[in-house]
Amino acid sequence: MIKQLHLAIAFFILAGVCLGQTKNTENTFRLDEGRSGDKASIADVSWLAGSWTGTGLGGQSDEIWSQPSAGVMMGTYRLIMEGKPVFYEMMWLLESEGTIVLRLKHFSPELIGWEEKDKTVDFKFVKKDGNRLYFSGLTFEKKDGKELNIFLALRQKDGSVKEEVFRLKRIG
Repeated sequence: MIKQLHLAIAFFILAGVCLGQTKNTENTFRLDEGRSGDKASIADVSWLAGSWTGTGLGGQSDEIWSQPSAGVMMGTYRLIMEGKPVFYEMMWLLESEGTIVLRLKHFSPELIGWEEKDKTVDFKFVKKDGNRLYFSGLTFEKKDGKELNIFLALRQKDGSVKEEVFRLKRIG
């Protein structure tokens, strides 16, 4: 009887932890409306610092992250296809309200912003699980410290969600 009670309590605790997040694609989650993710700090993502290059979105993907400072990491991304830049991103990983958020803005090759001047695309932190950091719609997967997989949930015109995989290697 005591064992069954312990199992029931463990089930309810685990169920409570999983509430508020929905599987988005094979490798991503999304936070349900009005929900917040787990507690986290910039230290949880500090291993991203450095330069990464590889493939994603059908071209060459390059991503560079600064060392953490004052609770923030700055990052840049560029997509190159057929020897020409397609777009850029300016990114920030920052601590906010006891957790972290990935905030970014997109730019054309001419550095014209895609989002309104006072708007950003925000990926709220969901949870950390082993070698993965789950943000709402995006997952970073650390592979032996020298490889990085990024899984991005992309909404299609028909409303479906497709997963894009970026496979990057550390170069600095």
